[in-house]
Amino acid sequence: MTTSDRRGVLYPARLPTFHREPPPPGLTGLVRWFWIPEWQLAPGRTSRQEVLAFPASNLTVEAGGVTLSGPTTRRSHRDLSGSGWAVGALLRPAAIPSVIGDPRAVRDRQAPHEAPELHRAVTKAMSTGGKDAARRAEATAAFAAWAAEHLDPPDAEGELANAMEDAIATDLALTRVEHLAQTLGISVRSVQRLARRYVGVTPLAMIRRYRLQEAAQRVRDDPAIPIGQVAAELGYADQAHLCADFRRVLGFNPSTYRDRAVPGSR
Repeated sequence: MTTSDRRGVLYPARLPTFHREPPPPGLTGLVRWFWIPEWQLAPGRTSRQEVLAFPASNLTVEAGGVTLSGPTTRRSHRDLSGSGWAVGALLRPAAIPSVIGDPRAVRDRQAPHEAPELHRAVTKAMSTGGKDAARRAEATAAFAAWAAEHLDPPDAEGELANAMEDAIATDLALTRVEHLAQTLGISVRSVQRLARRYVGVTPLAMIRRYRLQEAAQRVRDDPAIPIGQVAAELGYADQAHLCADFRRVLGFNPSTYRDRAVPGSR
């Protein structure tokens, strides 16, 4: 995954000003990227941001405090109004033991995270009157400095958990937990334990989320591609299984999503 990756953003055209910044080299085992939305909406206007999030946790700084958002099992949304900003870090699995004992405790929810130094440093950077790029650079540098001090470097098991995430994210042919275990050279039970401790959802849920993100992006980005072809290329048994996955997680089928995301696609 790269900072230009738009998987997970269901309606990119609705995004406010949004940037993703890579972590410094010493943090790549702990942070996938930093993300910074900023918005300023007219009075009375609301912008709904709908997300099919990565199967991971985010540590987010906003004016009101710091929150830890756990992995989700369904689509989520936030309604933006007025003006504001956020600076978040998409955490790698190896970072999780440093921020929470059991990530399942924050699955499908947010929890306040006590990090006053992080909040002060990032808020100060985002509140300066400098140029946008300079503010973002200062904010991410402050976040990175805090992470380097407060998040433990990955140990051998944390590195294996990161390798699990990388394999799922990059190998589209990987559709079964047994195949993931073979790729990592460990047992299925060990894969399940890694996912439970470092992610907070099952390895099969991780696989399905990445495949569904990819399917949504293909449906949105290529209005001409048949839904059945998307299903076949991503390892679904057939189009019906892809449609069922869409409905279970998103609440509608792929063709409905295409109509909403790409007006005039029909």
